[in-house]
Amino acid sequence: MALLVQKFGGTSVGSIERIEAVAERVIKARQQGHQIVVVVSAMAGETNRLLGLAKQVDEVPTRRELDVLLSTGEQVTIALLAMALNKRGFNATSLTADQVTIRTDNAFNNASIIQVETENLTTLLDQGNIVVVAGFQGRDSENNITTLGRGGSDTTAVAIAGALDADECQIFTDVDGVYTTDPRLVPEARRLDVVHFDDMTSMARNGAKVLQLQSVEYAQQHRVPLRVLSSFEEGEGTLVSFDSSAVSDIVGIAIKNQQTLLETDMPLSDLQAQLNLFGITGWCSVVNAGSTQFVTANDDLARLKLVLDKKMHQVAAVSTLSVVGDDMSGKADVICAELAEAGVLVRQNKRSSRCLTLLINEEDHQLAVNIVHKRFVVEPESLDNRPLLAVS
Repeated sequence: MALLVQKFGGTSVGSIERIEAVAERVIKARQQGHQIVVVVSAMAGETNRLLGLAKQVDEVPTRRELDVLLSTGEQVTIALLAMALNKRGFNATSLTADQVTIRTDNAFNNASIIQVETENLTTLLDQGNIVVVAGFQGRDSENNITTLGRGGSDTTAVAIAGALDADECQIFTDVDGVYTTDPRLVPEARRLDVVHFDDMTSMARNGAKVLQLQSVEYAQQHRVPLRVLSSFEEGEGTLVSFDSSAVSDIVGIAIKNQQTLLETDMPLSDLQAQLNLFGITGWCSVVNAGSTQFVTANDDLARLKLVLDKKMHQVAAVSTLSVVGDDMSGKADVICAELAEAGVLVRQNKRSSRCLTLLINEEDHQLAVNIVHKRFVVEPESLDNRPLLAVS
């Protein structure tokens, strides 16, 4: 018998019919003799609906009150799923983060988990219950409700798995694993059976949406095995592994869209200090002695304009394309040359031994990912005659 933590995202619980299907999937694992903790997100679209209500009241809502509002979405889902499980004759108990006791820091809207207390979880599991936990939320030291940021339910699941020393944390989503790039952009993308944590962390940091960055980092730090699975079909999915044999000459393609390139005459150190105040980390570079360019997510523009509106101007809508793999510094010039030949402007690039990140115009992102995937995945002999894969 194994102890499994299973997480189901918003698409997986997006309707009553899908919640019923999740109940069947959970019961199947329970019937195999496993102890099960289920972590769920709000129903698809619910968090955006709640955020829209908040912005009708205040374009930049008070962060504490926004967390009070946004945390309600998951409470609906845990109750519905527990009902579906109980209806089928399987004892299930729903718990909010406060009932579990998931403690976080006080960074409203983007809190980090400090501690997960396991007494309530262990007691319920030992009594034969399936435990259904609200993801995305916690409480700080002053008992304020906090939320963990977009994708935070993944982090909840990983943190619970780590605290319980679970055998595996299974992330169920609308894709059946980690692919060679986003299959919605490139239909020829292939699923990987295994990917090393170092590569998965780099891809998540650079825009691969299959796993949330904080959850991958937490899992790596606490040695929690991760598996990405489909909510809608059977399969082994993709295992995110600590096994050194999983490290190979893999190229990972991740795309981050909905960003804006901005320019300011502020010195780089002053700009970074201002961005840090907002908790914004982004691409910054000195263009010349009198100006600095930086990249920010479009969602952060409203907040930045409050203090920097007259000190910055927009240059372009941009995307970043990140390629993760072996010796990326050595392969950077070849990749950039391929894109330039196709008319893709690479505004700037950042290189490290295992990651190359290119700043391109957003309108070019589809063409760019197609070129890199075809040239260095479909036709791997074009670089060193070694098999290359890309992941997103």
